Amino acid sequence: MGPGDPELLTLRAAAELENADTVVVSRAHCPDTVLAHCRPDAEIVDTAEGDPVKLAARAAKAGRRVVRLFRGDPGLGCGLAAEGGALAKAGVPFEVVPGVSAVTGVPGYAGIPLTDPDHREVRVVDASHGGVDWTAYADPAATLVVLGAEHAVAETCKGLVAAGRSDRTPAAMTSLGTTTEQETVVSTLHKLASEAKGMEAPAMIIVGDVVKHRDRLSWFETKPLFGWRVLVPRTKEQAASLSDQLRGYGAVPDEVPTISVEPPRTPQQMDRAVKGLVTGRYEWVVFTSTNAVKAIREKFTAYGLDARAFAGLKVAAVGEQTAAALVEFGVVPDLTPEGQQSGEGLAEVWPPYDEDLDPINRVLLPRADIATDTLIARLTDLGWECEDVTAYRTVRAAPPPAPIREAIKGGGFDAVLFTSSSTVKNLIGIAGKPHNVTVIAVIGPQTAKTAEEYGLRVDVMAPRPSVSALAEALAEYGAKRRATQVENGDPLRKPSQMRRGARRRK
Repeated sequence: MGPGDPELLTLRAAAELENADTVVVSRAHCPDTVLAHCRPDAEIVDTAEGDPVKLAARAAKAGRRVVRLFRGDPGLGCGLAAEGGALAKAGVPFEVVPGVSAVTGVPGYAGIPLTDPDHREVRVVDASHGGVDWTAYADPAATLVVLGAEHAVAETCKGLVAAGRSDRTPAAMTSLGTTTEQETVVSTLHKLASEAKGMEAPAMIIVGDVVKHRDRLSWFETKPLFGWRVLVPRTKEQAASLSDQLRGYGAVPDEVPTISVEPPRTPQQMDRAVKGLVTGRYEWVVFTSTNAVKAIREKFTAYGLDARAFAGLKVAAVGEQTAAALVEFGVVPDLTPEGQQSGEGLAEVWPPYDEDLDPINRVLLPRADIATDTLIARLTDLGWECEDVTAYRTVRAAPPPAPIREAIKGGGFDAVLFTSSSTVKNLIGIAGKPHNVTVIAVIGPQTAKTAEEYGLRVDVMAPRPSVSALAEALAEYGAKRRATQVENGDPLRKPSQMRRGARRRK
């Protein structure tokens, strides 16, 4: 499954997990996103329950397709030799799916190439059991990768110097490699033990001149939001694309629903609206949210309709996210705001009713039960007759688990993204007020105003009201913050590490 980052799972490994009846794995070392590739009915067996060979063999002999999942690569620092031999002895046929090893994956994420034109040899040693003859690894022309020495850094460095390596030899130590907790210290054999003190396991030591490349090649730990824990208070369907974008910036998004979207209490109004769409009752239909698109789409599916039912209708979308949901449905909107992506912005570009050009003056607005009337008032002034239909209801979600609530109030989150005024009100209502070290990012002026009314300091505002622009604005804030710390010679610390009692990392 790779050395830590779930996205380093190979295509072959993902395919095997999808086909597995039983997966034997150490649950403590396996990200849930890796097991998400399994079928819902797959049996997940923890190696803590017994001998993994016996667990795998028993399932295989019962006719089940078994995956034995290792960290990194099965043949490098794993149990392939012992477990594979035992399976062969037991008469259980098997295949080997190579994976990304920590030996190559971790240095790659640390920005350290193991070879270059001047250094073409790599030596790997497992020091976890001690007793290493360091004279075999003293050649300064070879890059050395040391595994399992995180608790014996001083002994390892002293052993290499005693064997003939210069104490000025570049050396780096990377802990929790390829994860968003990754940390790398670059030093020399003389100083590495003191400068890497307190780093967490698992960790890897890389020795050799190739370490000097890190200044130019470090790409992972320099992401603008690297390791930031970001709260995304949205419905789960809406949060997916935003979370993906945040992960691209190096963040760890935590999705906490603040509202629950439910059908209207009485469906008859929506039933009549859909019938009117088909029979030509309306000139325009206006979508003010992706939830409205989803509600209409579900009704269409229930009636056996598709996007062709919009033929002859003019369609408006309040913003780019809503427009994207319509395009996915097969409908390209005729009108979207040019500036502010909101009901007000849409009202500014709405055409007046012209009885010569518009055969019908009726507009359908399928919306939430708590929608405002600004857009309707404006359209009415322009001569249109509006039918406001409750397409869905928004209700406050249940409070998140206690650890999430404690992290919100205690400063465990580095940033929180507010995508509407209602997310501000609802999050504070169900989980409490974010700590003052937490960076507050909002989608627009109205949301900023609400946040300030609740006593929050607004640090970031999107240049335009879209969730993509909001994530981008937070990334720019994080990049500037990091640059300032580097310029001032300050330790690189996340916002959550600025609170009293937080663990201070190098």
